[in-house]
Parts: sequence; C-alpha cells; structure tokens
Amino acid sequence: MSVSRRTTWKRWIVWAENIAVVLIIAFAFYTTIPVRTTQTLFIPQGSINTIISQLAKKGYAVSVIDSFILRAMGSPQTGWIFIGNNKLNRIDFLHKLTSSKAMINKVTLIPGETSEIFFDTLAKELKLDPKKLYKYYHEFSPYPEAGIYADTYYVPYGIKEKHLMHFLVRESEKKYKALSEKIYGTYNTKQWQKVLVIASIIQKEAANQKEMPLVSSVIYNRLKKGMRLQMDGTLNYGKYSHVKVTPERIKNDESIFNTYKHKGLPPSPIGSVSLAAIRAAIRPAKTKHLYFMKNTEGTHNFSDSFRAHRKNVRKAGKKK
Repeated sequence: MSVSRRTTWKRWIVWAENIAVVLIIAFAFYTTIPVRTTQTLFIPQGSINTIISQLAKKGYAVSVIDSFILRAMGSPQTGWIFIGNNKLNRIDFLHKLTSSKAMINKVTLIPGETSEIFFDTLAKELKLDPKKLYKYYHEFSPYPEAGIYADTYYVPYGIKEKHLMHFLVRESEKKYKALSEKIYGTYNTKQWQKVLVIASIIQKEAANQKEMPLVSSVIYNRLKKGMRLQMDGTLNYGKYSHVKVTPERIKNDESIFNTYKHKGLPPSPIGSVSLAAIRAAIRPAKTKHLYFMKNTEGTHNFSDSFRAHRKNVRKAGKKK
C-alpha cells in the first residue's frame, strides 16, 4: 500500500473516530434533557412510533430518536401508568414507559345512587375537586344523570378529574350502546334517556330484582291511563338520595321530580341504574297493576285497583 493511501486511510479513521465521539457526546447530552410529565400518563396501544407520535401531539418533548431508544429498552406499557415525578431526564422517562405499572384505585357506583353523592365520595376518596368532576361529567355525558353505569371501576392513582370523567362516561357509553343496538338495532340518546329515566325509577322503587319488571309494569300502566306516577323514589334525586320522603316533602317539593304533582315521567333520570333495571324498563311484566305497597317483609304487594291497594295499606298498618 502506498504512503498516500495509508495517509488517506488514517485520515478516514480519525474522522470516523471524531464523528463517533461527537455522536456519543450528543447522545449523552440528549438523554439527560429533562422531560416534563404528569404523575399519571396514558399510553395508547400501537407501535412504538405511534406511541411516540401520540405523546408528541400531547406536548411531551419526545422525537423519532426516542423510538430507537425505546426499541433497545423494551416494549412500553399500555393504558394508564404511574410516573411519580413531574420532571425526569429522558432515559428515566423512557424507562418508566417500559417498566411502570399503574397504581389502581377501586371505585364503585351503587345502583340507584345519584351523581351528586357519587362525585362527593370520589372527591374525598381520590382527593379531587367535586366542581371539576361535575363540569367534566356534563361536558362528556349526554345524560344529566345516569350517564355513568352502576358498576365497579378500576382507575389509576393520581388520575385527574377530566381523565376520570372521560373514562367513566366512555366505558358507560360502550355498555349503553351495545345494549341499545342489541335490542333496538341502533343507539339514539334521546330514546335511551327515556329508558334510563324509567330504569332509574325502578331502581329506586323495587325491593329486589324480581320486583323490577312488576314495578316497570305499574309505571307503564299508569302512564297509559294518564295517571300521575306518585312514586316516592322520584323525590330521592340529587342531594336527597338517602332522605326519607315524608308527606311534608311531597307537599312542599316543587321540583319537576315530584311525580305526585306532575304528570308523566321526570325529564331526566333520578340516579344510576343496573342492567336488571334497564332490562325491566325495556321489558315490563304484562300485568294490570296500578299500585304497590311496601309490606312488613320489606317487599311490595301489587294490586290492580285502588280498593285492593287500600286493603293492602290497612293490612300493612295493622301489622306494624
């Protein structure tokens, strides 16, 4: 090999070494650049490129380079994960994406409970702002009440009001849509709201699931005859969810939920509903019942006439 060729080759080696050093330094500097984040972070399903792209759209300081780093570190988690710190260097942030697990809180919405009571409970248990929960619920849900299906949900520790409401409403809408399409072949929120209204009254009034289709039949039969529903459960709305309905309350409550004073259904649901209540609202029992009276066993006696109803009332009074 000639001297000139050896000299050229050495120059290339030196250049390559210098470039490698620069790249190493640049990479080391890049990995120490801090990334600001929230304590909890939602990682969408998809390829690593998709995840990085989605994070970038949400304002995180990530780039295509991070896709290559992530591939070397492992597969990112999906769903909500708990990051912990609000500011991490890039390597620690990317490592969190592949290793962090969500800290889960269990929250349960009891059938019949109102959103006002539920949101106050959520605010206390998860240290959230109840006003923001109301705000985002009404922003996401097409229903004033019952927009969250009565069920148990698992949510990550540190989740904020907006994400929590979006998650609960989205999951409920999936259930409502699937049920409606199975029964009606379509999902119309106006039609479904009527189902939820009736289901919410059934949920408040029925002593058990067995009674639900019977209570439903009373509602439909009274509506068909143009009778007022006259059901105490409709007065257990909002903050009155657990307040006993008294004759004074019936007389003085001027709200649209007082079915002793107003004909027809309330304009919106009374509280959350279960699947059994929804089914009963859609498929009431075929009866001529117009009345029901709570008996000493905690269930109800149903009757077709006012005369029979009065008899049940007297019977219950004597046994007390």
